[in-house]
Amino acid sequence: MELKEYPDAEMMMLDLADRLASELRTALTSHEHASLAVPGGTTPGPVFDSLCGADLDWDRVHVFLTDERWVPEDSPRSNTALVRRRLLTERAAAATYVPLYAGTETPEEALEQLEATFAPEMPISVLLLGMGADMHTASIFPGADRLDDALHGSALLVPMRAPGAAEPRITLSARALRDALSTHIVITGADKREALEKARRLTPEEAPVAAVLKGATVHWAES
Repeated sequence: MELKEYPDAEMMMLDLADRLASELRTALTSHEHASLAVPGGTTPGPVFDSLCGADLDWDRVHVFLTDERWVPEDSPRSNTALVRRRLLTERAAAATYVPLYAGTETPEEALEQLEATFAPEMPISVLLLGMGADMHTASIFPGADRLDDALHGSALLVPMRAPGAAEPRITLSARALRDALSTHIVITGADKREALEKARRLTPEEAPVAAVLKGATVHWAES
């Protein structure tokens, strides 16, 4: 794990957006298309605001979420809505979006279809993750109902229900995340820095983010 510290969050978001764009350009020099996997939530929004204007061949980039709440896109809880609003705009509007929500009542009903859709997108070219203060990443939560499957199973996608999660989720598995060619984790604040240091001493069962720290670059700013 490499830790990059920044004097403030604004500088971090700009630098990270530049780095993601550079890595996507590099991936496109040797592949027909590149894949960019991104988190939902509020933290990565400023990265998206900068990345969407990057000068690269967005029409050869496939964008998808690392995880999604099982809610329709018009829900205020939808990560897809955030990505469409803040990333898939400006130059990045030319990218192909690969949805992680299929409109069925439960994620299990769409799992086979989604697995078939996502298999050609692997391995992920450039992966951006967040981390919660509880040390979860994507929707791989401590205490979740299918934590063992998500951490140790062979599937690319895992339906997930967890204490404190208001609705079912679907998440890329640790296997899919670990196979990414480049991995970045973005966090802010003293509480998440403390959680990161704690996670480095714990098992993935206790701190799911520990499953993806090896080889990752963690970007941190106080605020």
